[in-house]
Order: sequence, then structure tokens, then C-alpha cells
Amino acid sequence: MTADLTAFGHPPHVTAALMMRGIFQEARSRLTVGAGAQEGHVNPMPTHPLEAPAAEADLLRWATAGSVDDGKSTLVGRLLHDSKSVLADQLEAVARASSGEGPDLALLTDGLRAEREQGITIDVAYRYFATPRRRFILADTPGHVQYTRNMVTGASTAALTVILVDARKGVVEQTRRHAAVAALLRVPHVVLAVNKMDLVGYEESAFARIAGEFTRLATGLGIPEVTAIPISALAGDNVVEPSTRMDWYGGPTVLAHLENVPVSEEAADAPARFPVQYVIRSGDRRLYAGQLATGALRVGDRVTVLPSGRTTTVTGVDVLGAPAELVRSPQSGALRLADDLDVSRGDLIVPVAALPEVSRDVEAAVCHLHERPLRPGDHVLLRHTTRTVRAVVRQIRGAGRLDLNEIGQVALRTAERLAFDRYEDSRRTGSFVLIDPADGATLTAGMVGATAPGTPDAAA
Repeated sequence: MTADLTAFGHPPHVTAALMMRGIFQEARSRLTVGAGAQEGHVNPMPTHPLEAPAAEADLLRWATAGSVDDGKSTLVGRLLHDSKSVLADQLEAVARASSGEGPDLALLTDGLRAEREQGITIDVAYRYFATPRRRFILADTPGHVQYTRNMVTGASTAALTVILVDARKGVVEQTRRHAAVAALLRVPHVVLAVNKMDLVGYEESAFARIAGEFTRLATGLGIPEVTAIPISALAGDNVVEPSTRMDWYGGPTVLAHLENVPVSEEAADAPARFPVQYVIRSGDRRLYAGQLATGALRVGDRVTVLPSGRTTTVTGVDVLGAPAELVRSPQSGALRLADDLDVSRGDLIVPVAALPEVSRDVEAAVCHLHERPLRPGDHVLLRHTTRTVRAVVRQIRGAGRLDLNEIGQVALRTAERLAFDRYEDSRRTGSFVLIDPADGATLTAGMVGATAPGTPDAAA
């Protein structure tokens, strides 16, 4: 049985952002969804080997979601404006483009001409801002059903998603769709922002009814945490400053919650996973360069190179061209190994004591992103971290094919063995994309070991 993304929230061939950082950032560039993809960066080494880099610890990646006209862009504009994160010339430009008496704050993120003409968000708008407490990368995503795929793009790297609901309409189909996407992507924190409270007289009963319904929905989807906040993005209530019109609410504002929500990187505590991206020859030495997906590797660690299974010892670590004692996710670096092994791009270097699964058979929940259907027997390329292998679709559970905007459960058989984790254990090494070998189009995004909403296993 398959689930229509028009019912759960995944459309067309966006970037394969459906997955996590490494794969999704590459998939973004392949599909050209525009609106400024996030730029990667290398963090400096921590001053203490057990301390996470301060800059990364202070960074929160978050995304907005919700139905069309629920006020996502207005919320983001209000947040930027009231937190003094908008330059004067930007505000003047928005004021000139606004049709009303005051500046239309939604225009701070709706940058495309078509967006401004139609009054909706079409593409993902990334914004970078900071407060004294924390730095933020936010993705303002579209609410229209046609562009739900871009919500997947924005939420794929997010640690928190703000799902807006119009207080007059309550939980609608698109709300459920975006909640299902957040659950499927395992976004750790979900905020329910009940917007337009000014249009229901700031009534507590309206907020309580919507919050209760959404919490029940989230529990059924397996979302671990929901924080409900009543707001009016247009008037500024509970966005940056507490509302004087809702004295019955004693919780945090949106900004206060964003500043204080704990950000736990799965990468910090997970076993080390080092996908080799490039082999560097330096004299008679070879260094293996890449970005650490999760965990940390230190000089002296015993490691296994997969899929070959050969073991060796890390004898050196270079970060930013200088020797270091360790490399920690999400840093990029180069490793020197004690033995002269056959290591190439796409191999995975992992600790001897924490091996992932290695197999040619992959079971996964997938989201089909292309107009061309996915059928059993289709030959595809499977890209997983830095490795690309040929694969065949062996089975699509409960259906003869997957069409655009559908999610389902598939079984794949690869030409070579892959080393992978379950998606629930690692968003980086548990995700992949399927590519058309004929034209390079991104077809499908998948999550290893996950269960698609609407399948029998999901209901169990």
C-alpha cells in the first residue's frame, strides 16, 4: 500500500533533500530548486577534545511549515523585524513594495516575483540571523500542496520545525501532511504556532482545541515533542515579545523557545562514520579526505574500511591543512592510516567496535520525486554518502509502482555491497537517493529501515 504525498506530504523532484545534510546538499544542486542552498563550512577544532565546537553548538537550523495563507512568511518577517535582524535598506525596499499602509513583512522572505504577485511562497527561502543567545538558519517553506516537496527540502536538515495553523480553520489536510513529513524526517522538535489569534478574539478555547487535536495527531505519528504557542504574526503577539492580550498563556514566545530549545546533534554521540570523498597523494603517503558524518575519530583509533572489511589504525589526522589529534563531525579533514590499503572514494571508515550493516539488499521508505513512475525492475543509480552504485528495484510493497508525490516501501538490490545505518540511528548514513542513469535526474529519496506512513507496518 502506498501513501499519496498529497496526503502525507512529499512532492516532485526537488533536490533529494528528503535526506540529510551531505546527500541532500548535493541533491539540491542537482535539481536547482533555487533560493540559496545552504553553504557548507568547516568548523575550527575545539580547544578541548571533548568539547563540541562552540559555533556549532550555538546554531539552530529550523524550518516553517503549514497550509497556504497560514502566515508563515509573515511570522518569519515579524521575527526578523522585531529581533532587529533586518537592515534599514531592506525594510525600505519592502515598504516600497508593500501595497498597504505599513510594510508587508511577508515580503522579507517572498523574494520571487511570482511569489509577490500571487501572495504565496513558492520556493524555499533561507534566512540567516542571530541573537545574543544563538545563531539561526531558517527555511521558510511553501504551504501550497503543489510545493510540499520544498517543505521536505527545508526540513531535511532542521532540528526544529514550526508548523503554523490558522486559528479560524484549525488542523487541515496540509497540517497533517506536514506533520507526517516532520515525523518521517525525524525532526527532533516540533512547534505548533496557532496563528491569527487576533481573528478569533484571542480566545483560549480556540487555542486549546487546536493544540489538543494536533497533539493527538503528533502522538499517533510518533513525534516525540510538541510545543504549542498562540500567536498573531501580523500584530506581533508572542513572536518576539509576550502578548498583553493573552494573559491566560504563560509559556514562551516563539523567539524565546528558539533560543532555549536544546540542540542535540546526533553526530556528537553516534559512532564515527567517515565517507571517503577524495584520496590525496603526498609523496609516498596517502591521505583520505572527507567530511565526518557522525562521531569523532582520533589518532590511534582502530578502524575498519568498508565494504572491504580491512582493519587498520589511524596514524594521523589533518584539519585545515594542519595536524590534529582528532576530527569531529561535521568537520572536514584527512586521515592517514597505518597500512597501505586499497581505499577509494565511496568507502566508509568506521570504528572496529561499531560497525554498520553491510549488504546488497536495502529495505527503505521512499518518497518519489519525479514525474516518471518508479516500477519494480527499474534499473537506477543509488547514491549513498559519497558512494554511487548500480541498483535494481526488486519490490514496491503493496503497489505496482510509485507515482509523483507518493511514498511507499521498497526493496532494492545493489550491484555492490553498501555500508549503511538505519535512518532512525543516523540521518546522514541512513539516507540515499535514486538517480536515473540515463539523464542523471533525481528520482526518489529514501530512508533505510524506515516505515512509510500508510503502509501496514506503519499502522501496526
